[in-house]
Amino acid sequence: MRTLGLIGLVLALVIVGLTMKKQLATVAPAPAAAPVAGDGSAPNVRAQSQQIQQQIKQQLDATMSQPRPMPDDN
Repeated sequence: MRTLGLIGLVLALVIVGLTMKKQLATVAPAPAAAPVAGDGSAPNVRAQSQQIQQQIKQQLDATMSQPRPMPDDN
């Protein structure tokens, strides 16, 4: 009885795995090559990452410096 349950579980996992693989293959096609700028220089990923980090830090600093609204105690 246990082996029948185990076989059923393994069969269900195989079916789910194959279905997921098939759906992911149709939804996410192979990634295309990174676009190259007109002058032939590739985008600098490190510089873009640092710029995004700086923007997030500035937004967080601006948000944290705003005073919190105080509720009325009436």
